[in-house]
Amino acid sequence: MRLKLGILGAGHFGRFHTLKAAKAAGEGKIEFLGLADANPERAALVAGEAGTRVWQPAELIAAADALIVAAPTAYHFELASAVLGAGKHVFVEKPIAGTLAEADALVALAAEKDKVLQVGHVERFGAGFATLLSSAGVGRPLYMEAVRIAPFRPRGLDVSVVLDLMIHDLDLVISLAGGAAVEDVQAVGTRIESDRVDIANARLRFANGAQATITASRASLKMERRLRVFGTEGYASIDFLARELKLVRKGQGASLEQLPSHGIETLSWTDHDNLEAEQAAFIAACLNGSPAVVDGRAGRAALDAALRVEAAIGASLAAAGLPSGTV
Repeated sequence: MRLKLGILGAGHFGRFHTLKAAKAAGEGKIEFLGLADANPERAALVAGEAGTRVWQPAELIAAADALIVAAPTAYHFELASAVLGAGKHVFVEKPIAGTLAEADALVALAAEKDKVLQVGHVERFGAGFATLLSSAGVGRPLYMEAVRIAPFRPRGLDVSVVLDLMIHDLDLVISLAGGAAVEDVQAVGTRIESDRVDIANARLRFANGAQATITASRASLKMERRLRVFGTEGYASIDFLARELKLVRKGQGASLEQLPSHGIETLSWTDHDNLEAEQAAFIAACLNGSPAVVDGRAGRAALDAALRVEAAIGASLAAAGLPSGTV
């Protein structure tokens, strides 16, 4: 049986999902029905590029077995709930929804309909993160530090940098913390180029004692993507752009400042197509009944953390006498 897949949304990520789905169909992995988008011209452009057809949303939902929702965040709940309500599997790009109430409703509806609900936290499928998970590791994480900065681009501005970029690392640190509840959030941030917060720094404390500091910016001069994990058994430092992971374990050096070269293990990896891997995992979950790697509850946890970061930023701006407005 080949899964009948459709895509709702032909924007930036919708186009990428469409091209990956067309490739999977060409390899005989799925039957790709096509896409729908509120903008007919954009839909026709992307469909032509992928060699597929344009549908009306309701018709595509009715015809497909599973759908990918790649529309702006404001439409995630409306579209994903329509898909689940029709008894179809759904992949929804991050964030899962605009509010926790909407996220909870989607999680409940997926359980009621016994359908896959996967959320598009694509970093979970990266070769770098997989290398970290497959290494001997550093034990239980005690402190994590993530940095994700990038130059300004005129897209994704319907949400703050927290929901645009930081949410990726919020999902990663929550995953590394074993899904422990986030007990405390402190954050600061400000607008730089857009009407919403473009740079932010957050500190999280988890119920199991782990802590994390995360910095995200979409108004910098260069790109940087790093993750550091201090654990009960050692330390890991990963540079995603350089494709390098350094591991230091207890007993392999006197101190972190003056470690002998043989006390540091350096690993590297070959990047693969994260989005393709993510989409393939969704297809497998739909066909085989395997659990989604990033299910609705994980998506909800990342959204909850992101909204709490935004609230803390709003409070810090207000305390400084600055307009908080729409974070």
